Amino acid sequence: MTNSRHAVEFAGRTLDRSRHICAFFNSADEERRVLRSFNKDGIDRGEKEVHLVEAALRAEYLKGLEDAGIDVQQAMHTGQLEVLPWTDAYVRDHQFDQDAMLASVEQLIQSGAAAGYPLTRLVGHHMDWLFLDKPAVTNLVEYEARLNHVLAEYDDAVICNYDLSMFSASVAMDIMRTHQLVIMGGLLQENPFYVPPEQFLDEMRQRRTARMTRAH
Repeated sequence: MTNSRHAVEFAGRTLDRSRHICAFFNSADEERRVLRSFNKDGIDRGEKEVHLVEAALRAEYLKGLEDAGIDVQQAMHTGQLEVLPWTDAYVRDHQFDQDAMLASVEQLIQSGAAAGYPLTRLVGHHMDWLFLDKPAVTNLVEYEARLNHVLAEYDDAVICNYDLSMFSASVAMDIMRTHQLVIMGGLLQENPFYVPPEQFLDEMRQRRTARMTRAH
């Protein structure tokens, strides 16, 4: 692990070895309510926070952080809080660029440590635009599996937020299977459906081969 062990409290429990969490929400209000303590505690404890959001929703998102009791302007002024838009660099030719996103996450984590923060809390807000394209969704799911390899080197906590109304049950299950921890119905719990990254990626390759075989 690159960072020294640093406790993270969330939803009434101390996060253990795994800190890669998928969170399913039915509304923006539910998301704000559930993540309120996670977001505020990070700021209060002097940790770095990076939130990736839809550019059009940034102002509304910042207001939600303010409503949670965070001095947003001060935290952003010092660099402790960054609220960044999703970038086109992650989607090229209708493909979610796994490598670009993995490199970006690692860079964000490393830059937090380099700036002297004991931990970085990274929150990926809904990527609604991505679910309009099936190949991009497939790449997203594979990215989530591969992200486990990157995060195994760090203590930093990453929460990937998803709007349940945006995708099918089968996609939701695939997303869930790439995370050891899941938030559903506002509750954080160990995920019994978790599959280790290599096993999951092998299954995805088999699915791709089967589709190509059927197509021919």
